Amino acid sequence: MRASRSDSAVALGWFHLDSRGCASAAHRSRVRSSVLGVLLAAVIPFQSAAAQPAKDLADLSLEELSNIEVTSVSRRVERLSDAPASIFVITREDIRRAGVTSLPEALRLAPNLQVARTNSNSYAVSARGFNNSVGNKLLVLIDGRIVYTPLFSGVFWNAQDVMLEDVERIEVISGPGATLWGANAVNGVINVTTHAARDTQGALVAAGAGNLERGTAVRYGGKFGAGGHFRLYGKYFDRDNTERANGSPVRDGWDKGQVGFRADWGDSGRSYTVQGDAYRGELEQVAPGMTRIEGLNLLGRWNQKLADGSDLRLQAYYDRTERDQPGTFREELDIFDVDFQHALRPFGSHRLLWGTGYRYARDHVQNSAALAFLPADLDLNWWNLFVQDEIALREGLQLTVGAKLESNDYTGVEVLPNARLAWKPAPDRLVWGAVSRAVRAPSRLDRELFTFPPPGSTTILLKGGPNFRSEISNVVELGYRAQPTTAVSYSLTAFYHDHDHQRSVEPAPGGGFVLDNKIEGSTHGVEAWGNYRVTSSWRLSGGLVLLRQDLRLKPDSRDFVTGISALGNDPNHQWMLRSALDLTPRHELDVIVRHIGALPNPTVPDYTAVDARLGWRARRDLELSLIVQNLFDSKHPEFGSPVTRSEFERSIFVKLLWRL
Repeated sequence: MRASRSDSAVALGWFHLDSRGCASAAHRSRVRSSVLGVLLAAVIPFQSAAAQPAKDLADLSLEELSNIEVTSVSRRVERLSDAPASIFVITREDIRRAGVTSLPEALRLAPNLQVARTNSNSYAVSARGFNNSVGNKLLVLIDGRIVYTPLFSGVFWNAQDVMLEDVERIEVISGPGATLWGANAVNGVINVTTHAARDTQGALVAAGAGNLERGTAVRYGGKFGAGGHFRLYGKYFDRDNTERANGSPVRDGWDKGQVGFRADWGDSGRSYTVQGDAYRGELEQVAPGMTRIEGLNLLGRWNQKLADGSDLRLQAYYDRTERDQPGTFREELDIFDVDFQHALRPFGSHRLLWGTGYRYARDHVQNSAALAFLPADLDLNWWNLFVQDEIALREGLQLTVGAKLESNDYTGVEVLPNARLAWKPAPDRLVWGAVSRAVRAPSRLDRELFTFPPPGSTTILLKGGPNFRSEISNVVELGYRAQPTTAVSYSLTAFYHDHDHQRSVEPAPGGGFVLDNKIEGSTHGVEAWGNYRVTSSWRLSGGLVLLRQDLRLKPDSRDFVTGISALGNDPNHQWMLRSALDLTPRHELDVIVRHIGALPNPTVPDYTAVDARLGWRARRDLELSLIVQNLFDSKHPEFGSPVTRSEFERSIFVKLLWRL
């Protein structure tokens, strides 16, 4: 990451985290070899044990797709068609047929997300507004592991990765999920779920190359003991620098290697999961030096069904991340998290779920002359207790009420209530409404950030607010989901968010600026998406989001520099169309058209991008794909200031997928 003392974004507190570093060809070769060499040696002897791929979701009917099971809405398994929330599911087949090569690119497939690429290695991702490079109102989980950083309550997207071929689904909820998932689940929840090890048996090799990136991945799954399954994987990629509008290069290319494993064993009554990942990457940046990121995590989960039919779940994980950004800061972050929940079998008209959890973070920062977090070493603690009751009022009518108490070291106990009413007037229709309160708790940036002027000056440019409080959103939603015919399904949601105590940048006594909570206002809009099965071999889908924001400074605010624009830069509309066509039993043609409206401040022109994929299944175990992004557009910007922002050019990528 680069942080110049003259960078006005940093000087005003918008901690521009577009992490960069440089990597030599020799380093890339060493990482690639270490990640993939051992796994290749393990895969080759076991080629005959490879499992055949599962039935493609493209072969499923819309009725079968509506019965996909999700867990993010109620923290229990339920059918997508019954979930009373604005939830979109990105399936394994969606990811494969889109030809995407990274997790943020896969998230573009969700019509209820705003995804903007800021440079070669960074993205801005949000739902329902407030999108920026340090977005902080979206909670992201990967296999139950929360991946936001307490540094700024957002996600370093260049540190989060999965083997996309192992993803079972990505559940994307737009709207608050704080009652079940806690603070920071204000505008949405993303839950990435990978397959159980039993569903990834045999060997798989994926390799691809194009004009802007190259990558390789290997995975092998096998059995152990009585009913146990495991998988090992490794992947490596490198991506090139981007360019500005004038053709000058932006030093933001990067490479990264990652390895991991998962093991599952047990039976339907009692089951266990252990999984983990380790990664390392280097990102180019403007001198001095290079950005280095590395980390590892280890997660364990136990599920138990009791004799009375109720369920217990206990999960714990350890997550370590390191980020070295010369000229800015170096961070070592250790997180330990334990979570317990108990789901009681319906008694009478009630289905009760309760749980508790504790989270501890040890954050160590080596500060620079330009930017500091003070104190440099800090212990952070969170605990929570939640309860939710699903009440069957009558046939087809259900009321869900719940609340979460969550404690943090900055503001104490926050109360996060929620109520949802779901009515099914017919088996193929769902009407639902919800009212919720969600908060975005303070981060280290809000309380403990200090930026300094050049040597010789004594005025601190910006500092965290010692009394910075939680940002609050009260939300009302109304939704309708239906499948009127076997070929058509759709979802509509209207929402209204009332915001208070949003972050502002106020003049500080004696000079400089301080972070405060003096912006309020509202966000409202409509989300819609649907599917149409034209024939047995052709499916169309699309989505639309209309967004209006009415944010304003409070009467006592003096934020005359950054103002409302610092909270995010969002289009007032966006839409998407997708076509998935089986030309023959062996040939596939997929086309995605995305239109993003103009961003207001700083101004980014609207754009329409067309991505296409041509796939050929040479054999049942061998697939070749040609992917072209920005087919009819040589290049376009997506985010940032006109002077410094990257523009993203047309890319061509060829991929081989081989199941051994």
